[in-house]
Amino acid sequence: MARIITYNIHSGRGAGGRLDLGRIAAVIAAEAPDIVALQEVDVGRRRTNGVDQAHELARRLGMKASFQPALRVEEEEYGDAVLTALPVNRIKAATLPGYKPLPSLEPRGALWVSIETDHGTVQIINTHLGLVPREQQAQAKELAGPAWLGSAARRDPLILVGDLNATRGTSVYKLLTRELADATKQVPRLKRIATFPSISPVLRIDHVLVSRGIRVTDARVPATLQARTASDHRPLVVDFEIETNDLDKVDRRYQRRGLPPAI
Repeated sequence: MARIITYNIHSGRGAGGRLDLGRIAAVIAAEAPDIVALQEVDVGRRRTNGVDQAHELARRLGMKASFQPALRVEEEEYGDAVLTALPVNRIKAATLPGYKPLPSLEPRGALWVSIETDHGTVQIINTHLGLVPREQQAQAKELAGPAWLGSAARRDPLILVGDLNATRGTSVYKLLTRELADATKQVPRLKRIATFPSISPVLRIDHVLVSRGIRVTDARVPATLQARTASDHRPLVVDFEIETNDLDKVDRRYQRRGLPPAI
């Protein structure tokens, strides 16, 4: 079994606007994850005291960090990160389309890595979509298209995670779940699960979407005091297993397409 967390850390600012990266590290450490996908990560920004948050959190957790800046202004960066102590290879990192009528919108991006677990390789795409519906739709279409989920570099099992700024009823969610399954729906006892706002969440805009070859065994949102106050989001935690039988089917599918077996 492996455990993945997706967590919008709000640059380490939580309840009352207090900056405390230690609280973020404690929330993550309490869940003992194998893979951590973070959004709203500051690197070298004056507003967060110039700290490289991706690598500082990785250091505190005994992991290594892969970081993709969606925004870069001189030496300041802001974006998404994947942390793990497992062997990792970067496949792709890129910005996502914006919305031309509103060029001042915050840039968004995605980070795609391959991670070697004890039971096989899993690909992870970590992203943070925009706030404007038209912008979100363009970004989701890009992720669902040939540059990402439809790419020849894709090998199942694959997990797409992140803050989609979209709930289950939106076109963005429906588009991405045509290709991938919502991890929380694979846990029958879960009737309602929410991540935002952190103090008393009513919405789930943070998601873990899985391909074939992934069996979800549990999903939850921590409700500790630290999880309620460390950020404006709570993390979404998902336990999963890699299913060998499904991977055999995936290998045959790739072979029919003249591609190498899934790794």
